[in-house]
Order: sequence, then C-alpha cells, then structure tokens
Amino acid sequence: MGNERFDISIPKEYLTRDKARLLYVSSATYGGDWISTPHTHYCSELFYVIDGVGQFQVEDNIFPVSANDLVVINPNVSHTELGFNANPLKYIVLGIEGLELSVENNNANFCIVNFKEIKDSISFYLKMMLREIETRSPGYETVCQDLMEILIVLLGRQTNFSMILSPANKKASHLCDSVRRYIDQNCGDDLALEQLAGNFHVNKYYLVHAFTDEYGISPINYLMHARVKKAEKLLATTDYSLSVISHTCGFSSSSYFSQTFKKVAGVSPSSYRKTVKSDHGEMEDLSR
Repeated sequence: MGNERFDISIPKEYLTRDKARLLYVSSATYGGDWISTPHTHYCSELFYVIDGVGQFQVEDNIFPVSANDLVVINPNVSHTELGFNANPLKYIVLGIEGLELSVENNNANFCIVNFKEIKDSISFYLKMMLREIETRSPGYETVCQDLMEILIVLLGRQTNFSMILSPANKKASHLCDSVRRYIDQNCGDDLALEQLAGNFHVNKYYLVHAFTDEYGISPINYLMHARVKKAEKLLATTDYSLSVISHTCGFSSSSYFSQTFKKVAGVSPSSYRKTVKSDHGEMEDLSR
C-alpha cells in the first residue's frame, strides 16, 4: 500500500478572488443588419466566438473572427463588432473588473487567439456560466466567479499572454460621478438605462454594477429619487397642478407620479404640498 500527498502552492497571479470580479455574462447573435458603433468599457471584456463569422474593430484595426476565436480587450479600449447576414456572428462575452491583458514583449491592449484545440473545455465552462445565471440558483454568483477563474488559467496555458491583476479602475468612480450629475441635471427628460449607458459609451450591465457599488442604489432608482426630489421642490414653491409637475419631472403619467412619490416620500403629492404649505404659513405667523 502507498500514500502520496501533493501540496499546492498557488501563484499570486492566480489569486484573483476578492480582486478580480466577474461583472456580467451575456450571449449575442449579430448579422449584417445590426449596426454597432465604437465604444469603450471600464472593465476588460473577453469575447468567445461560438459560431459564425464577422469582424472586430479594435481602435483603428479591423480583424476577421470566426468560431473558437477569443478576443480580449482591455479597459478603455475602443472597439465594436460586425456580423454578416449569411453567417451571423454568435459569441459569449464576459465583463471582468480588476484584470488586464498582458502580452509578452508587447504593449497591445487587445489580442485575438484561436482556441480550437480546447474548444470543448472553453465552451463547457462558458455555457455552464450562462445556465447558472439563467437559473439563478442559490450561490450562482460564486459558481460563476469560480468558472471565470478556471477559464483565465486555461487561457493562460495556451498563449503567450496572461491576465494580470490590476487595481480597481479609478475611472469607474469618475464614470459614476458623471452619470449621477447627468441624472441630476436631466431627470425631467425621458431617460432610460440604455440611453444612459449609450451616452457614456459603457455596457448597461456594467453601469448598473458600478453605480450600485459606488452609491448603493441603481441608476434607475436614483433617477426616480431625483425626480421625486425635483417634484418636492415644485410642490413647495409653486402652484403648478400635479399633472404639470408630473410632466415636468419626467413621469409618464400623473398616476405613476403619485404612486412613485408616495413610495419614495411616504406621503402622496397632495399631502406633501398641504403639509409644506401649512408649515410655511406657521413659520410666517411666528416671524410677525
């Protein structure tokens, strides 16, 4: 009988937990009728082409891509993808915060590598991620994070590049501050998450994650609070009707305005106005 023990010393570059975070996983199919514009993200993105053919434009370069190609793009690098109707481009993309591509003897901020030899393994882990996110079973976040780390190790074994740990991008805070100020200044407009993400050239899922992480509230919920705050000021300082205030503050209807206002402020718009006006009158009496 024998007994063997194998001790494991994990290299620092593999200790990604608590530093690198999987922000989102999505799948997409694009044909020639889909129009994409160059954009950037505040995180790294890994695109794995499942099927079809297309092109990736990264900065000023255009590259053909096909099945089993992996496209890695660092944060803040302009890119877009192009598909063809005859053979639509199908891919899965991961958004990862805290990791950046590093290529030996090269300052490139992106790379394209074919992984035909290990396509079954990569496809297995990516599809498992999608299943976990779709079913959202207890602990799915941990499972997806673990699968991401396995993929990073597998990719590093097959290429001359590695994904190195990098500090959380300070530009994410700048992005969130810019979005918050934009919402404050334009809360009366017809804003949607897709529009906010488009205005700042970021992925909508990343925007939700970064904004919520920064302020503890999603961009859309912050927008609702900003609209209610604006409505409170108008209720207290004007004699505008509820219908006018509702429209001015960006609500789609007076009923939705009343419903949202009561949910945020705890009272109806009419009750709020009555209380504020009453308090103001009492203050005036005391000052006489």
